Amino acid sequence: MAVISYKCPNCDGELIFDPATQKYKCEYCNSLFSQEELDAMKPAESTEKKVGAEAAEASSQTDDQAEEQADEKQEEAVYYTCPSCGAEIVTDATTAATFCYYCHNPVVLGGRLDGKFLPDKVIPFQIDRKKAEETFLGYVSKKKFVPRGFFSKKNIEKLSSVYFPYWLYSVKLKGKMNAEAKRVRTWVAGDEEITETKVYELCREGDIALANLPENALKKANAILAKNVQPYHFDDMKDFHMGYLSGFLAEKRDIESEEVQQKLRQEMRHDAEQVFRDTMTDYGIVNVHNSDFHAEEEKWQYVLLPVWTVTYKGNNGKIYYYSMNGQTGQICGELPIDWKKVILTGLVTFVAVLILGLLGGRFIW
Repeated sequence: MAVISYKCPNCDGELIFDPATQKYKCEYCNSLFSQEELDAMKPAESTEKKVGAEAAEASSQTDDQAEEQADEKQEEAVYYTCPSCGAEIVTDATTAATFCYYCHNPVVLGGRLDGKFLPDKVIPFQIDRKKAEETFLGYVSKKKFVPRGFFSKKNIEKLSSVYFPYWLYSVKLKGKMNAEAKRVRTWVAGDEEITETKVYELCREGDIALANLPENALKKANAILAKNVQPYHFDDMKDFHMGYLSGFLAEKRDIESEEVQQKLRQEMRHDAEQVFRDTMTDYGIVNVHNSDFHAEEEKWQYVLLPVWTVTYKGNNGKIYYYSMNGQTGQICGELPIDWKKVILTGLVTFVAVLILGLLGGRFIW
């Protein structure tokens, strides 16, 4: 399995994708390269191997058997050889892009994202590290009861840029809905109150196109880091190129479309029904008798979405997190609380109120 590192043709430094310029940048000589120029380069490669006794067994199997075994054992550890310095690093089976711990150069585990695991699209990072750190500090500094350790220099350095795997579901539906609607009007004529009720039979029929409903494609617990930073602007998606991962972390999907299709189809049906209901708002009362929707065309896309994130382990052992959409800057998180600060603030407030009360009473008397 190929381990890929992109080299600058001018100085042999590492190339990473730069969100600010949307080009590939060498951090040593500051050269910039377009996607077309990167495609023309030949990246440095090494190999990735399995760890443990399974490696010897796998070497005697056919390629098809080895691939089947890899699919069945997603959790096995693997190691790769850094193409820049030769260091060997152990990682898990869903990591698709990372950094060498020794020379810190970015590497892309190319074999993790080929064949059926090759993404269709990617939304490249639009927010660089400097902006991400400024936003993080600005957000956390407003939270008075967050522990200092959460926004310490050490924890800020752990702020990571990660591509998370998602399925995008689009569908063209043909639907029909029948309903009974009523309009009620009341007025007074002389000594009488008159109520008029008009009943209508409504029928709605037509085609509906719904696009880009996202669904998580990662079983790991850290999938929550990307869940609440949506929506993304899917109009800005790009065709996937391995170079977009250079300089970032990336996860490979381990949930297939078949596992989520029933859920997404139900959500799409609900959305389609709501579209039809929204055409019946001119009536006071609407009761739907029946509705029928069926898909005429479905489309699945495997995409990688950008997230800036950092985690923090509290004194109670719980993992807290902060995440930011790497395209739009949308923020979410579950932040830790320093209860010592809460108690101290409460005591100070209580003492201040008590003193003011005593002084106020003294002046009154």
